[in-house]
Amino acid sequence: MASAAQSPTEYVTHHLTHLSVGEGFWTFNIDTLFWSWVTGIIFLSLFYMGARKATAGEPGKLQNFVEILVDFVDNSVADGFHGPRGFVAPLALTVFFWVLLWNMLDLIPVDLLPWLASTVGIHYQRIVPSADMNATFGLSLSVLALIIIYSIKGKGVKGFIKELLFHPFGSFPLLVPFNIILNVVELIAKPVSLALRLFGNLYAAEMIFILIAMLPAWIQFIPGSAWAIFHILVIPLQAFIFMTLTIVYLSLAYEEH
Repeated sequence: MASAAQSPTEYVTHHLTHLSVGEGFWTFNIDTLFWSWVTGIIFLSLFYMGARKATAGEPGKLQNFVEILVDFVDNSVADGFHGPRGFVAPLALTVFFWVLLWNMLDLIPVDLLPWLASTVGIHYQRIVPSADMNATFGLSLSVLALIIIYSIKGKGVKGFIKELLFHPFGSFPLLVPFNIILNVVELIAKPVSLALRLFGNLYAAEMIFILIAMLPAWIQFIPGSAWAIFHILVIPLQAFIFMTLTIVYLSLAYEEH
């Protein structure tokens, strides 16, 4: 809930300000890094416990949850990737569940953790990594690196260079620059679309929660509950889209055109 001492502009600005160090390009958003580590540890811990407690007999709830999620991701990879799946399936599982946990942090009341942080002298705290463009671009640039690696792996160095130079307009020398420009733009567009889609959706959701928190306490729960219910549908959808596009991009990179 907005403090009476703050104007609406000050309240929104405060909630959209990161706890950061450094300047310019070398600015590090400590809150984004911290909550990314927290959600990553939660992800690894859940799956580690699920693996440790796995039995051939009657499975527990955690084992059922892990097996359902693993089967879901494995089927998605089998449908979308047409090369060796040894690394792609764990990657897809990590991307899906990590982004899912990132997005779920948006359901925590916007004033709760910043208030707790302020009690120990931390005045700024944004807890949703997917609402920080640095985090979404960091993840998408990792996917870009894998796209290049899988393209070389599937086609060889010569095949990768040949496709870069001669696809899609052919090998006529005057058309080579156009081929390069088109392929570079296509390559760059993939991580940009991945990052901006996730960032845009979660930033907008975070902003709406902040605006709802500015309402009087007695009425907040009505629009807040409605938006939270809708947002629960958006959270897994965005994680699924990021995972699916990652699989498709790697498959396209691996296959020859």
